[in-house]
Amino acid sequence: MYGQRSKGKTLKRRVIVRKVRKVVLPQPRGAWKIAYADFVTALLAFFLLMWMTAAVSQKDLLAIADYFKTPMVVYLGGKSTDESSSLIPSEYGDDKTKDSGQERKGDKPIVLSEADVHKLLRQQEVARLRMLKGELEQLINNDPQLRQFKNQLLIDMTTEGLRIMIIDEQNRPMFELGSSVLQPYTVEILHAIGGLLNKVQNRIALSGHTDATPYVGTGENYTNWELSMDRANASRRALAEGGMNSDKVLRVVGLADSALFNPNNPFDPNNRRISIIVLNQAAEQAITQQLLP
Repeated sequence: MYGQRSKGKTLKRRVIVRKVRKVVLPQPRGAWKIAYADFVTALLAFFLLMWMTAAVSQKDLLAIADYFKTPMVVYLGGKSTDESSSLIPSEYGDDKTKDSGQERKGDKPIVLSEADVHKLLRQQEVARLRMLKGELEQLINNDPQLRQFKNQLLIDMTTEGLRIMIIDEQNRPMFELGSSVLQPYTVEILHAIGGLLNKVQNRIALSGHTDATPYVGTGENYTNWELSMDRANASRRALAEGGMNSDKVLRVVGLADSALFNPNNPFDPNNRRISIIVLNQAAEQAITQQLLP
């Protein structure tokens, strides 16, 4: 036995130590939730795609399919920018690999009708005029000198195009009394507008207006009609001095008090105004036809 003498020797007790190693299993994390969320999102997108496919007409589906078959076709009548599948010209003539894509038999580009083209051009024109309107409004708001005349500057969209009106106020007229001489601040306004009008290709029409107060002057045959015309021409010259191309002017007229801004009060100072219309294509064609003999 251990601890007893054996033939004159003392035996040592052997100690056995048992070490128990605990294995800690990893706790479940949230990775499965992310995977499940991705699956649900993909499933939702799939059902949305199925719903949209069912809602779109067969004609539109064919048009979409044709677009993806020939994505580089210019739909307004031009040639495709992707003429060949090879960027290196072949010494044997045309590239013989043109057997797929937009050159494949049966692929037909979508051709817009004339009405659709005109509609698209009108939308682009309106967008350009609205952009010009925003630039004019920004110019007025950012310029301290022009900002004080903000109430006298009215900018809006009409059926003829973008209209810019500079109107009189009771204590701040645009012209000298009974004259076509511009006030210094009116010249400043017209100079600032003149430079911006060159940003669009559209031509403009100018009209001068007076109130119903009869003109009192030395000339016997000089009336509000002549006065409004002279004021419109003075405004045209100021716009040109500000940088506007002179050939942009299509029409200059004096309308006296025939088109009142405030018809309820013919003597309202606001009726004295200069109207600058950046003409759209339809209005420009109509005026051109009127001017033809």
